[in-house]
Amino acid sequence: MRTLKQLEELTGSLSTPSKMPCYSYNTPAQACKTGSILAKQKGTVCAGCYALKGRYLFRNVKDALTNRLEKLKQSAWKQAMIELIQRKEKSGVFRWHDSGDISSTDHLHMLFDIAEALPSIRFWLPTKEFAMVREVLQQRNRPSNLNIRLSAFKVDASAVEHARRLGVTASGVTTDKAKVTCVAYKQGGVCGDCRACWDTSVEEVVYPKH
Repeated sequence: MRTLKQLEELTGSLSTPSKMPCYSYNTPAQACKTGSILAKQKGTVCAGCYALKGRYLFRNVKDALTNRLEKLKQSAWKQAMIELIQRKEKSGVFRWHDSGDISSTDHLHMLFDIAEALPSIRFWLPTKEFAMVREVLQQRNRPSNLNIRLSAFKVDASAVEHARRLGVTASGVTTDKAKVTCVAYKQGGVCGDCRACWDTSVEEVVYPKH
């Protein structure tokens, strides 16, 4: 059996976002295919992206994110990730990409494979790569424990109709506090007991613009 240190070396290790009740895996926001374009456009959810400023600019953080992006291109990554999540994640949930996004359909296929290998864990994947999701879903069924949330491109917009067509869920960002459904911002910025983002029965989660 491989050690945790070996698994972390093969995968680039997991991230631990303070808001979440679980581990995550992140990559550089600069590498987002759609997000990097939206980041340059006023009024989009990626304009002023949190993962393009603050602590994400520290050299050690940037190096860790880049390392993870390079590791997932290696053939050993998927199996090592399965083993690492299985051994470390005790919450029953896991988030993909608190920074970054899926980079290719091959990448998304691996996330499907990982979910299928770990049926006791619920995975949440927020993404703006609608076309990649569509292509993969034309080839295989989404694992029931992988909740894909299509993220609306613009502030105060909705991706629900796109999500319905693909049989997945959606998320959005709003300036209208009355439309916010995420409870984290009412309880110190943490999820607490809420698992709405992982819940496939929750069609849309709406976050406040901040």
